[in-house]
Amino acid sequence: MTDNGTQNTRGRSAAARVGLIVAGALAGLLALGAFALGGAALWADDEKNDRGYLMTDNERFASGARALATDNLDVDLSGAGWLVDSGDLGRVELEVAPEGGKPVFAGIARTEEVATYLRGVGHTRVTDIDAFPFEASYLAEPGSRRPATPAEQSFWAVSSQGRGTQTLDWRVQDGDWSVVVMNADGSRGVAADVQAGAKLPFLDELGVSALGVGGVLLIGAIVLTVLGARSPRRPSQGQVGTGDSIAAT
Repeated sequence: MTDNGTQNTRGRSAAARVGLIVAGALAGLLALGAFALGGAALWADDEKNDRGYLMTDNERFASGARALATDNLDVDLSGAGWLVDSGDLGRVELEVAPEGGKPVFAGIARTEEVATYLRGVGHTRVTDIDAFPFEASYLAEPGSRRPATPAEQSFWAVSSQGRGTQTLDWRVQDGDWSVVVMNADGSRGVAADVQAGAKLPFLDELGVSALGVGGVLLIGAIVLTVLGARSPRRPSQGQVGTGDSIAAT
């Protein structure tokens, strides 16, 4: 009876120690993930430009046609409009730097309006973009009509034109949208380096919070691992189990 009780106690003790070690290992993995998230968030926050935007790399887009236009960009905020409308969250910036000395035009408008404007105009649609490595897929749209001067159109949600780098600052809205880049005079041969960015004002807070959570998880992992690895104390020779007392009696 005494041996069985001792074996059961030892079995339960060994299982508990294994459980503590496993829990400690899981807490350690979660701590590493939190540290990685916190470090990445703080790094990204430090990479923002002077206007507070986190930007992509500069990538080249080019076409021999009269305009470059993105495929339909379907924006569906799914009820998150209140979040986008508050503060800087939901703002997007585009920087368009033309090649050569021609003035460039860049604009964002409803896809339907862009399709009407470019109907019959030879232009190029950007149908897909691979990020790593960067590669843009194009589809040529034939046409012989010369477009009206883009800056004189009233349907643009936001637009800019001129020599040198043009900047578009746009608050994201629900709907179907397209980005258009062309020479300001509508002539053929469009080439520009484009950067896109977004405002993520919470990166600093996210980084600090994630590092704090990681620290707490790491301490918990250490405590659990130490408790699980520590051998149980053996009973002293003076301690007598219940079974031994009954047998002696």
